[in-house]
Amino acid sequence: MSTIALDFVRSLYENADAAHAFDHVLRVTRLAVHLAKAEGADVEIVRVAALLHDVADSRRDHHLASARMARDLLDDAPATFVDAVVHCIEAHRFSQPPEPATLEAQCLNDADKLDAIGAVGVARAFAFAGARGSRLWAYPLPELDQRIGLDREAYRRAHGGSQDYTPSHELLCKLAGLADSMYTATARQLARERHAFMMAFFRRLDEEAQGLR
Repeated sequence: MSTIALDFVRSLYENADAAHAFDHVLRVTRLAVHLAKAEGADVEIVRVAALLHDVADSRRDHHLASARMARDLLDDAPATFVDAVVHCIEAHRFSQPPEPATLEAQCLNDADKLDAIGAVGVARAFAFAGARGSRLWAYPLPELDQRIGLDREAYRRAHGGSQDYTPSHELLCKLAGLADSMYTATARQLARERHAFMMAFFRRLDEEAQGLR
């Protein structure tokens, strides 16, 4: 079924956490479709892939599990369409292979990253931290940068689940680098403004947390 009803898709995300719930899926879908139209990609492939990109549970390889589920759900659609959707889902995570090899996959990958930065990205970071009982703030960004060190991905893997891993940690380990990883010109333009807002918020958080503002 290449045309998927929103009510059906919503039912697939009933147990998702706040950062990956159906509202995240809708935001990513809107962004991905916007990028697809602007970049000349196949809108229907992008739309269906976006709706199903997080449909599996929160296991580490959810992009691959979601792709397998999407293939099953689309079993009566043309094989070329299904293969294109499946590749988009497999390639939607910025930190995990495979790389997006099609324009449609790049649109979904960019849309998912855009939803992790800006005002929504800030909200998601704090929702994710709150669900795990993490601290609100620990250190100003310059000090935190020194504590994390150069290998930020290794630090994130080692400490990402701890209560001392704050949204500011997530900013430096992941979010601050997303704007530079966009594939499409349209996403790069959107990312610049979102990145600037996000960085300004965390700098203001530092000031208020230290009683400077």
